[in-house]
Amino acid sequence: MNLSSLSASSHPLTPYGWDEAWESEFAPYAEKGLLPGRVVRVDRGQCDVVTPVGTVRADTEFVVPRDPMKVVCTGDWVAVDPDGEPQYVRTLLPRRTAFVRSTSSKRSEGQVLATNIDHVVICVSLAVELDLGRIERFLALAMSCSSGEALLHTSPLSRESGAQSIVVLTKADLVPDATTLDHLVQDVAATAPGVQVLPVSSRHGEGLDVLVATLSGGTAVLLGQSGAGKSTLANALLGEDVMTVQAAREVDGKGRHTTTTRNLLTLPGGGVLIDTPGLRGVGLWDAETGVGQVFSEIEELAARCRFHDCAHLAEPGCAVRAAADAGELSVRRLESYRKLLRENRRIVAKTDARVRAELRREWKRKGAAGREAMEAKRGRKR
Repeated sequence: MNLSSLSASSHPLTPYGWDEAWESEFAPYAEKGLLPGRVVRVDRGQCDVVTPVGTVRADTEFVVPRDPMKVVCTGDWVAVDPDGEPQYVRTLLPRRTAFVRSTSSKRSEGQVLATNIDHVVICVSLAVELDLGRIERFLALAMSCSSGEALLHTSPLSRESGAQSIVVLTKADLVPDATTLDHLVQDVAATAPGVQVLPVSSRHGEGLDVLVATLSGGTAVLLGQSGAGKSTLANALLGEDVMTVQAAREVDGKGRHTTTTRNLLTLPGGGVLIDTPGLRGVGLWDAETGVGQVFSEIEELAARCRFHDCAHLAEPGCAVRAAADAGELSVRRLESYRKLLRENRRIVAKTDARVRAELRREWKRKGAAGREAMEAKRGRKR
């Protein structure tokens, strides 16, 4: 097959997201006789790559980096050997976007969950009580899903907007009435300003047509806790039972890991879908911009504070605290905002000496203030 004579629209990889920009990016490797491909699954140093001549099993030995953020991941575009046994991934093309979370270890490492994403679909089950704080955490990461924020390579293919976030409220058929469902949607919408919130019933098909239309033509990744209904939703979008599904526990609504690897699959209506294992922990990774977008109303208030570096705790002239005291700002939202910013600063401090120094100064100031308060208290007692 003479790939050079094919336009991007008629290319065998077009259903997987191939376009003129990827074609241009791959041109130097095409001259070397390598094949373009997209990683559809990664497993123990090997990966399944869909290429113009079919899906091949390739070894990643030649692209093992020192930086764990640059390991081959589901969604990556790569250059592979045209033949051989085994075939090898020879290079990794620059990523447009990446969804990254911090690892559970104490080391300064991030874990790349999926790459080259256009839509981050956050699945939230309506079978259990809504955890608005967890939704805010997912959104903060999703809104930081862009190579333009130094998560990975900088690339001429990057789009400033990054990936679009969507909150899908799964198992909507379990909500007893339409009024209750409307209230739940409104609660989540208030937590996710400017983000599409869509109630969906995978069992009855309600809301699926809107979601299918939104995801067509791009790459979407499904994220959420175990039991959030991701695999059931994936099957509904794919039109067949591709993903294994297990029932959630009746005691607490939590599910078991039915998806154990990240898989990239084409959607019947266009576009591709990456399903991921359920996430028990969602650690932030360089998500300050994402936190600011999720809590945009607090950021707007902060611009009116007397001090530009106001921590919104006890500083005079704090517009954020004034709004919270007046009932104009949700106290729960403010606490969640503070918590996520603190966590993100601790993550950034692992690799940024300036931020580490700032945190040390803050700890010293707080320690000194605490000692002075204790001395004053002892003096009053004496």
